Amino acid sequence: MEYYKTIKLKDGRTCILRNCTAEDGRAVLDVFDLTHRQTDWMLTYPDEMSFTLEQEAKFLQDRADSPDEIEILAEIDGRVAGTAGISCIGRQEKLKHRAGFGIGIDREYWGLGIGRALTEACIECAEKAGYAQLELDVTSENERAVELYKKAGFVEFGRNPKGFRSRESGWQELILMRRELSGGDQE
Repeated sequence: MEYYKTIKLKDGRTCILRNCTAEDGRAVLDVFDLTHRQTDWMLTYPDEMSFTLEQEAKFLQDRADSPDEIEILAEIDGRVAGTAGISCIGRQEKLKHRAGFGIGIDREYWGLGIGRALTEACIECAEKAGYAQLELDVTSENERAVELYKKAGFVEFGRNPKGFRSRESGWQELILMRRELSGGDQE
């Protein structure tokens, strides 16, 4: 799936949002490692990342070639500030209307509107792909993200008090959120 958009950030800089390709493999791995070191709210720790550069390049190219999945990067002055993506929850008949959403942004770029822009881009892509629902999990401690998702139309549908087991803080509660989409409106 392809995506391209230029946005103005809150500080006046220009940010390019575009789908990743194989050539972005190193930069995406680097920002993944960075964002997963910066906060304890991500699904994995940097030392759990097992993708090689070749595997990451193939993953990103597969997403670029996919009609219903995408990985989008935010680029400022040639530097990747973050990524977000949508993935099909399952290809089975009962699941194929659902997509999962994930996002990570370098802390240096927090508060500039990149999270909102990447979230909106993924919603747009999920609609285009024909999904009926976009889903995410977020730690309850990540209040800024929870507010962002609510403003983007996501609603809470459950909580898992032992959703993550953090190395630093023990149990972390996960809020399960979903956003209905117009795609796939078949009954």
